[in-house]
Amino acid sequence: MEWVNAIVQGTLLGGLYALFAAGLSLIFGVMRLVNIAHGDFIVLGAYLGLSVTTILGIHPLVALVFVVPCMAMIGYILQRGILNQTLGGDLLSPLLVTFGLSVILQNALLEIYSADPQKMNAGALETASVSLGDLSLGVLPLLTFGIAVAVIAALQWTFYRTALGRAFRATSDNQEIAQLMGLNRRHIFGMAMALALAVTAIAGIMLGIRTSFDPSVGGGRLIFGFEAVIIGGLGNLWGTLAGGVILGVAQTIGAKIDPGWQLLAGHIVFLAILAVRPNGLFPRVSG
Repeated sequence: MEWVNAIVQGTLLGGLYALFAAGLSLIFGVMRLVNIAHGDFIVLGAYLGLSVTTILGIHPLVALVFVVPCMAMIGYILQRGILNQTLGGDLLSPLLVTFGLSVILQNALLEIYSADPQKMNAGALETASVSLGDLSLGVLPLLTFGIAVAVIAALQWTFYRTALGRAFRATSDNQEIAQLMGLNRRHIFGMAMALALAVTAIAGIMLGIRTSFDPSVGGGRLIFGFEAVIIGGLGNLWGTLAGGVILGVAQTIGAKIDPGWQLLAGHIVFLAILAVRPNGLFPRVSG
């Protein structure tokens, strides 16, 4: 039963990793852009949530009403003002720019909030649990996993059932033809980044409720997000959820074997899958 519990807990942890990865998957699927600053935007979302809860005295989940639109606006302005200028044939330019954004964000957060670890207070939600036979499941991990499934389902619906989603897919497939058909590529990319950072805000709030954070933890969240995206398959949103679950289960099983193996086990599984399936387990099929 202990091993079953480890697998279940790893599955629920995978929901958080899927939230980390969903924005990355969306951005890559639309723009072929690898955002090195993604982990720092997750931390920014957590700090914005902390500020809102402190100032207004509201629950962290209610703070999503304020943080999600704020992060979406930041994403749109950032894409239209800076990142659109770097997109083109050269893959190095956006990597360097987003790396620079990562450094700026880390130092700005350090200056504003200091290096002291912070955590949002979600009250009874943090310790509440439900029993399923011999298993005891935390309400917060269950809620996080449910939110991850809902977010990815909403993104999938947006991508394949709305006019904005059709614009995303058309621009991703062929930017020049999309421009000729009347689509403003810069605006479409701005909307994609806005949507991605809105999801990142949700990931940041859930991170801030689950564990402590400081300005330096963005790199680790970025790695978990990248690994989940690559395991699931680049550009495949449901594959991202599967990748997050696989990574979470690998980590909890590794921790069960030896506490020091938790992160190592996740990295080993990632490298093994990458060696066997370089495009991930469920790569998106175009056409």
